[in-house]
Amino acid sequence: MKRFRKILVAVVALLVAVVATACSSKSSSSSDKENYTPKSLTIQFVPSQAATKLQARAKPLEKMLSKRLGIPVHVSMSTDYNTVVEAMKSKKVDVGFLPPDGYVLAHKQGAADLLLQAERYGVKQPGGKATKDLVKNYRAEILVKKGSKIKSWKDLKGKSISVQNPTSAAGYVFPVAELKEKGLDVTKDSKLVTVTGHDQAVLNVLNGDTDAAFVFEDACNIVLKDNPKIMSQVVPIYFTKPIPNDTISVIPSMSKSFRKKLAKAFIAVGKSKEGKKVIESVYSHEGYDYAKDSDFNIVRKYDKMVESSQK
Repeated sequence: MKRFRKILVAVVALLVAVVATACSSKSSSSSDKENYTPKSLTIQFVPSQAATKLQARAKPLEKMLSKRLGIPVHVSMSTDYNTVVEAMKSKKVDVGFLPPDGYVLAHKQGAADLLLQAERYGVKQPGGKATKDLVKNYRAEILVKKGSKIKSWKDLKGKSISVQNPTSAAGYVFPVAELKEKGLDVTKDSKLVTVTGHDQAVLNVLNGDTDAAFVFEDACNIVLKDNPKIMSQVVPIYFTKPIPNDTISVIPSMSKSFRKKLAKAFIAVGKSKEGKKVIESVYSHEGYDYAKDSDFNIVRKYDKMVESSQK
């Protein structure tokens, strides 16, 4: 009997040790998930215009951020929105400059958390000129060539439209969702032509390659240097509801302490003369500010509407 008790005590002790080890391992694993501090930071951008142009314009951010963070920083350009999400999901990229819809998709998949939101100058209509007010939202517009027989959204049935990737808020989601609410499902009743970059969408309309384009409200400004007459050659016929501005998103495993340091670095870059010049040339951003995930609920609503039209 004594021998049996000794064996029983030994078994219980062993089980306690195993459970303790498992719990310790689990606790360690859980803390590691939110305790990643990069030794070198990888940042990827989504092209809103020709990717080769943006790559060169974004490059100076490497030195600016590296100086403030004290680690090497590497900037690259993705091919589209989904590429950044996949790269963040596999932890090949630490930070993604994601548009609102791209952020919502990434957050849903557990690939990204919101760090900051971009600020832009507001846009005044008619004319599409910038105001002096910094805002955290913008609108999409439907653009046609001046003199076109298309006078309203109702005339888009059967017409060709330049659009962006289906994860683009201004270049796809918001116009598609709002027109569907009005009774026009352009995914079925129009010909959608996918292009890369809002500048290309504007040029498609100008050159007559498509009848219309879904672009962000002041998209003509990005082709203004190459074509000073563009503002008088194309006209908007519809504006969507406000869209939350682009995000700076980080992978969920990034530590809270590094997130704070990174947020401060981006805000400081946006406030510096040199930094503001760079971010203006890349995305027309004027700075960065804190935001919350619930600000993007309208994007989630429109996403569901677009998804239902694709079934």
